[in-house]
Amino acid sequence: MKASNMRTPIDIPVERCPDGYLKNPQEWNEELAKQLASEWNGLIFTEEHLPILHFIREHHEEHQTTPDVREATNYIAKTKGLDKKTAKKYLFKMFPHGYMQQGCQLAGMRRPTAWCVG
Repeated sequence: MKASNMRTPIDIPVERCPDGYLKNPQEWNEELAKQLASEWNGLIFTEEHLPILHFIREHHEEHQTTPDVREATNYIAKTKGLDKKTAKKYLFKMFPHGYMQQGCQLAGMRRPTAWCVG
């Protein structure tokens, strides 16, 4: 189900595309991420999400691309000291509706044009 079908009002006014992604990623902040997370049924947003969201944003700023699942998994494996298989499970536990859709949306990215799920 698309985020636009699950949308509930958020307190921070931002312009979004029909799929729920920010049109201007510079408007993102952690409070907005928490509010966006409240639109997703089954997602319990915690402080554990923030390092991944910051990684997505920093990677995008440096490389002008959204990190794919492989890159996010490598980041988690390195920062948490996990093997890659466990890190990938952790990533999908954090974003049960899918890293590329849910993770990138909560990080305030525009909708990725090419989705590689690694």
